Amino acid sequence: MSVPSLRSAIAARRIDPLAPNASGLYADHLVRVVRHDRAAGGGPSQPIVRTQHFTLHRRGRRVELGHRLRPEQLDNDLAGLLAEELFAPGWLSGSDIFERVFTGVVRSCVDGPLPAWTTFYDNTLTRIGQYWRTPEPAVHSSIAGFAPVYRRTLDLVGPGSVLDLGSCFGFLPLLLAERHGQSVIASDLSRGTMRLLGTVAGARGLMLDVLVCDAAQVPLPDASVDTVTVVHVLEHLDPEHGDAVLKEALRLARRRVVVAVPYEDEPTAAYGHVRCFSEEQLAAMGRRTGHRFQVGTFHGGWLVVDPG
Repeated sequence: MSVPSLRSAIAARRIDPLAPNASGLYADHLVRVVRHDRAAGGGPSQPIVRTQHFTLHRRGRRVELGHRLRPEQLDNDLAGLLAEELFAPGWLSGSDIFERVFTGVVRSCVDGPLPAWTTFYDNTLTRIGQYWRTPEPAVHSSIAGFAPVYRRTLDLVGPGSVLDLGSCFGFLPLLLAERHGQSVIASDLSRGTMRLLGTVAGARGLMLDVLVCDAAQVPLPDASVDTVTVVHVLEHLDPEHGDAVLKEALRLARRRVVVAVPYEDEPTAAYGHVRCFSEEQLAAMGRRTGHRFQVGTFHGGWLVVDPG
């Protein structure tokens, strides 16, 4: 997904999104995040920067961040807030720090690991539904930007089983699992994120399987599912890795592969993007598959391949 990474295998192994934490506080060896009703810096030092939502201190190598977010504000637009206020201006950098700060804000906003993440998921999925009913411009809202992408994906995925590659937080697999009779597998490199997604799906009463793997090396047999979705994943990968992911998706899909990418003039580094796509590039990818395919534009680019 097009949020700053959360795909780093090394970082993901070091973060447990469901580990116990003190009320209003998240801390590890690199990051300390606290709610607005506690002091972020833990001392008299002046903040490096104070933004609309955050106060940033540093203590040696450690990032110390205070935030003023309320539980009703906790949703996936947090990614945009962090990118816009802290990472794009250069106050913070790196996908590892982003992942830890993101996790820290969620975990410190609501007491208790599962209540915090459940609030985050409930708010995000509710707002996706609101944008479906009343579309609004996607200015400063990743949820508004992704809502039509999710809607389009659901329209392209037919009945039967689905495997989603590079699921990240897994909003798309959750939406697919909510459809009656839809068998869904979510997959990602991050073991912690997949454990979190499986836990949240269970709390929502959804049947959703999770799989920890590289999208280019999925431990499933040929033609395992009816449809494979690769939605806003390839822009995070170099061309060789991206081609391997598409080849793997075609190996696994009985009927259809759905690929979506953003159209950008240059890769958005703050979101972990490493390359851009054009309609011509997507068409060339389609031709190389040797199967029937369609290329289209709708809130970005789409490649739909029908190997069946």
